[in-house]
Amino acid sequence: MSRTTTCPFILLLALLLCAPGVRADDAARAKAASLVDAAIQLTNSDQAVKMLWEATNIDPAFSEAYIYLGLYYNSREDFAHVVQVYKKLVQYHPNEISAYLNIGEAYMSFNPPHYEDALPYYQKAYALDPHNSFAALRIGELLAHNGDRAGALRYLKQASADTSANPTVAAEASRQLKQIAAF
Repeated sequence: MSRTTTCPFILLLALLLCAPGVRADDAARAKAASLVDAAIQLTNSDQAVKMLWEATNIDPAFSEAYIYLGLYYNSREDFAHVVQVYKKLVQYHPNEISAYLNIGEAYMSFNPPHYEDALPYYQKAYALDPHNSFAALRIGELLAHNGDRAGALRYLKQASADTSANPTVAAEASRQLKQIAAF
């Protein structure tokens, strides 16, 4: 970290630590946020990633660091790290539907896809939001892949009916339903 980046950070941290009524959690959140802000300004990806991971260690509940880490690893098709990032996030945000979906998508992005690993994460997202058409689509696809025709039809019908909220998902679910009906 350069001296110009460090000084404002230290000043901010010192002000937060000395302010009356400021809790340690607030100081950790401020430090984590500062690391994330500094990391996204860097051109050195390796250093930025280290800073983002450090931010998750300082304040494990600070979601922004995980988002940037997930984007970084996904852009490099490093799906094992995408899984690692979002698994850590759900430890601190167990109701974060998008994290479960991101884990499922990462498992589906492996070559070959890790179907059995992905399914429980889509099911968890669906359990948190039974109206989530994307989770329903993926569960339907995976159940079809596993030979559970009745289960696949149930979820795909639900996803195909959601034309106003997510027309792309609905169209894909309808396409899959036609394929299943053909057999």
